[in-house]
Amino acid sequence: MHFQNTLEYAQHLDHQDPLRSYRNKFIFPKVNNKEVIYFTGNSLGLQPKNAKNYVDEIMTDWAERAVEGHFQAEKPWWDYHERFSEKLAPVVGAKASEVTVMNTLTVNLHLLMVSFYRPTSQRFKIIMEEKAFPSDQYMIASQVRFHGLDPEEAIVEVKKREGEQHFRTEDILQKINEVGEECALVLMGGVNYYNGQVLEMEAVTKAGKQTGAFVGWDLAHAAGNVELKLHEWGVDFAAWCSYKYMNAGPGNASGCFVHERHHGQEDIPRFEGWWGHNKERRFLMEPQFQPEPNANAWQISNAPVLALAPYLASLELFESAGMPALIEKRNKIVAYLEFILKEVAGKVGANFEIITPKERGTQLSVFLHGQGKELFHYLMENGVVTDWREPNVIRLAPAAFYCSFEDMWRFGQVLKGYFKK
Repeated sequence: MHFQNTLEYAQHLDHQDPLRSYRNKFIFPKVNNKEVIYFTGNSLGLQPKNAKNYVDEIMTDWAERAVEGHFQAEKPWWDYHERFSEKLAPVVGAKASEVTVMNTLTVNLHLLMVSFYRPTSQRFKIIMEEKAFPSDQYMIASQVRFHGLDPEEAIVEVKKREGEQHFRTEDILQKINEVGEECALVLMGGVNYYNGQVLEMEAVTKAGKQTGAFVGWDLAHAAGNVELKLHEWGVDFAAWCSYKYMNAGPGNASGCFVHERHHGQEDIPRFEGWWGHNKERRFLMEPQFQPEPNANAWQISNAPVLALAPYLASLELFESAGMPALIEKRNKIVAYLEFILKEVAGKVGANFEIITPKERGTQLSVFLHGQGKELFHYLMENGVVTDWREPNVIRLAPAAFYCSFEDMWRFGQVLKGYFKK
């Protein structure tokens, strides 16, 4: 597509955008009395305007009904989490029975590893990517130590090639085949937080399953961002946070996927609690755990409904817009952002290296050759909310729900202003 770096052209693209009305459903911070250009939906999504109504509904029920809100509220609290499954399933490519919401991301990965990391003397290794998000590194190392193993021996990292900024699928598949029957688990980030690369999850999952290993995915940067087909790909388990592209609020609840082939197993290793117990018998207070026949068997405690409320509000927007439309706009607006970056760089003589490969979602990671954190601070002071990662990378993530093509043009103008000052 032949883009143009003009306000009129950007506004033309916005006029053609079938999702343009969704921008008005979110609240934008302001800098210098102007709405910011928000590029950090990959870190914390903006607040949906209807989120407060969902929270207020629970607060009202709590005030007026107290404990009876568990069963008599308009959305009863005792099964509040069940409202998520049908709405989340198409976002991650799952059956509704395979999806639940509980706890937070790293907590859920720990809980899922109880079920899906079962090391033996022969099969005990975990394959992950080098320099994964630190929380994943800590979590996996601690799980290995919990089983009395040495992380240096049990954790196998797939590395980037010398001088390259992204992972090669053939290197990941080769490493899986190399580890072979010693591989107990493949657990990687579906979208790399640093460079924005979308891994070929289907191919990696297939290779891991062929070795006899379990395969799981951390989808923190993938859910609500890229096309996922977790059921079809045969993924064993996955978890994702809700506060990035899912717009559920800071530190909010995590979604979980457990493939249906693992449902209904009373003997599967699992940390259990009463909200995973048979719903129909839960309040009989029986001593023997009887798991729910779906992903809810991994639930432990009753749902934190005040936290879940904003997530439910956001999911209604996902249900309305649909992932195909969001992905179509994502592709177009990210391409326009890349065009703006290159056009500005050419005019001002700057050296911006986009280290995100073509396998990408919403995020572009830009390495600033010859520029330091001064540029980042300039952008922030001028209403461009972006994200800095050491040593010299700015991450730009124009979320399709609320970012406009005019935002991309305005960003280019601010960028030009830095080099003219």
